[in-house]
Amino acid sequence: MNSQIVHPELAEIGAQKIAWARAHMPVLGAIAERFREERPFEGKTLCVSVHLEAKTAVLAQVLHEGGAEVIAMGSNPLSTQDDICAGLAASGVTVLSKHGCTNEEYDRYLVDGLSALPHAIIDDGGDLTQILHATHPEFAARLLGGSEETTTGVIRLKARERADELRFPMVLVNDADCKHLFDNRYGTGQSVWDGILRTTNLTVAGSTVVVAGYGWCGRGAAMRAKGLGARVIVTEVDPVKAIEAVMDGFSVMPMAQAAPLGDFFVTLTGCDKVISTEHFPLMKNGAVLSNAGHFDVEVDVAALRAYAVKSFPARPNIEGFVLPNGNTVYLLGEGRLVNLACGDGHPVEIMDMSFALQALCAEYIVKHGAELKNRTYAVPREIDAQVAALKLASLGVKIDALTDEQKKYLSAWA
Repeated sequence: MNSQIVHPELAEIGAQKIAWARAHMPVLGAIAERFREERPFEGKTLCVSVHLEAKTAVLAQVLHEGGAEVIAMGSNPLSTQDDICAGLAASGVTVLSKHGCTNEEYDRYLVDGLSALPHAIIDDGGDLTQILHATHPEFAARLLGGSEETTTGVIRLKARERADELRFPMVLVNDADCKHLFDNRYGTGQSVWDGILRTTNLTVAGSTVVVAGYGWCGRGAAMRAKGLGARVIVTEVDPVKAIEAVMDGFSVMPMAQAAPLGDFFVTLTGCDKVISTEHFPLMKNGAVLSNAGHFDVEVDVAALRAYAVKSFPARPNIEGFVLPNGNTVYLLGEGRLVNLACGDGHPVEIMDMSFALQALCAEYIVKHGAELKNRTYAVPREIDAQVAALKLASLGVKIDALTDEQKKYLSAWA
């Protein structure tokens, strides 16, 4: 299969960015060294639907170096970077994507990739899984299983599992400790504000930030907003998470009460219509709306377009909407993932851990997929521990180990 990219002349620039990321990913680098020697994916085809930027390119290269035929597709039209696609394609990975593709083109890239009949998939948001269930189940003829990167994708998988409609095993990488405790919290926390700040060039200090959702991603976004000097309001539907937000020092209230107070809004829920028509007329003139959930439905963009008197381009990646009351609110990155649509995504060192998990889980699927049932699986504890140990080693950090006597003590009932 040939790559489908639009700017092959950008390969050198893309390769430079990929090399920079790779130089700061020691955990994945250690795994790559073993993969090159052992070739665990020899003769296997892997389809990877991810945000195509430098860090995910490193993951695709590492899988390719382990013997796999890798087909990489985007998981969001605005997060694909054309120079990265060119650099990755030049390294031997098949790339099917371009920045700003239409929804029809996006779907076609995924279908074209899956037509190669992969042995394993790495999904980010669940679009590959949806195609393999809803429209092209024949493409799963050789599929041993796959892994899912995001909270949104995990929600979809568990719903299929409850309905007894999951047709192949899926490992929930998002739920691994070395993923959600670091990627979702520290990665999202930094990258959300990186995307907002570089796009708006506005000051967060002294402003009021409304964070919708206090899962691990919301915790990270709220923590970093507080660190930047903002007053932070959290909106939640889960009473336990709401209590946690209160005890972490944040104000908690319904979105209808928060809407008139916020200068910046960030949604991180995995749900739809978190900010919608009932909230827009309550907002300040100049309020900035952004979404860090996987799909562009948390800020109800369709409702905003229908409600607004007019819209206009205010700045690259910022669209202004004039409301009937005369106020203007601003939407970042079309309501898509603000950290990728308006930035470069999570920090390299954070994704080093997440993609190390993905690489090892892909190996696990290839080795054990035939033994697994058609359901979701937690990341094996030994893989989580291995990634943590490699990360500590890369930082030069050592920890204690239990003695045999201590192990006996901890396992005894008396």
